[in-house]
Amino acid sequence: MVQKRSEKGLLTPDNCVVALIDLQPQMLFGVNSHDRQTIINNNVLLAKAARVFGVPVVLSTVESKSFSGNTWPQLLAALAGQTPIERSSMNSWDDANFVAAIQKSGKKKIVLSGLWTETCVALPTVQAIHDGYEVYVVEDCCGDVSTLAHDNAMKRVIQAGAKPVTALSTMLEWQRDWAQRDTYDAVMDIVKTHCGAYGVGVEYAYTMVHGAPPTKLPDYIVPAATHK
Repeated sequence: MVQKRSEKGLLTPDNCVVALIDLQPQMLFGVNSHDRQTIINNNVLLAKAARVFGVPVVLSTVESKSFSGNTWPQLLAALAGQTPIERSSMNSWDDANFVAAIQKSGKKKIVLSGLWTETCVALPTVQAIHDGYEVYVVEDCCGDVSTLAHDNAMKRVIQAGAKPVTALSTMLEWQRDWAQRDTYDAVMDIVKTHCGAYGVGVEYAYTMVHGAPPTKLPDYIVPAATHK
């Protein structure tokens, strides 16, 4: 059970829902605004953090069979195999099942990421705000066909009232206090796995400053050949 955090205008584990939109191969192929591997990493970080803090997640895909492909397996693993809501619409806010899932969460704050920023992120963000929701766009989880397209989309959603955040800042906002031990170890595990220099610094502090044993990760198992 995650202990209650103070709100006062901030995100807490119990006042928001995470929406992950169109995190699929074909959508990632078209991204030229950001490093693609970093986008995968940041979305997996966000998904893991949502599970640690018990934040509900709405996962949605567009035309997975005819164009976009399946949700990235790394993301499905982080979400324990959650089934996506399939759509035909570019704008997820036009899809009744997606909106119903957001409404079912009972949350009025949406932490949103997706591909591409100018369409699949901007359009539902603008309309969700119009419908009375507060939207936090996780900018380093998003990407677009060009830097201009991404930057224009972020200007548009911010002008509409959205708040730009990052995957790490969202997780730290949920954690808020290092004395909250219920989630501390899980957050540190995510940091060491996904947060580059920050994670290496945490491992160094644990082992070299505080004398903790080195982190032991599962041994890599080479996959067996599936064909000759």
